[in-house]
Amino acid sequence: MKGVDLILHAGDIYISSALDWLEAIAPVMAARGNGDAQVRDDPRVQDSLVLDLDGLRVGVTHAVIYPETTWGTLEQTMERKFRGPVDVIVFGDTHTVLVERYKGVLLVNPGSPTYPKNFLELGTVGILEIKGGQAQASILSLK
Repeated sequence: MKGVDLILHAGDIYISSALDWLEAIAPVMAARGNGDAQVRDDPRVQDSLVLDLDGLRVGVTHAVIYPETTWGTLEQTMERKFRGPVDVIVFGDTHTVLVERYKGVLLVNPGSPTYPKNFLELGTVGILEIKGGQAQASILSLK
């Protein structure tokens, strides 16, 4: 990850020192996950984030209802989590890799570097590249 401009973490950090390790590489911003009781007072961690990156609105949160169900639509999720539409949503929760465009929104779940699909093993991280107002995501395996 050397050379990245920013590290986004989509929750389930568990210990603040993990953010310290990442911050040695680049600035870190994180969404609070359901496994983050130990990082409640860390200013780098918020319930949800909205960032303006090269003209795109990027939302970062832990849980997104996807695929849509009777529990909610993507539009409702964006309004509730980000107070309006975003171009990219980075999320975690399921720890399962997803890179997909849906209703014009790039959805990115990078999986988990240490707990993919809820198994303790090396997993994945995501790379979000934004250039000229366009976003592209890829997944890197750590195995």
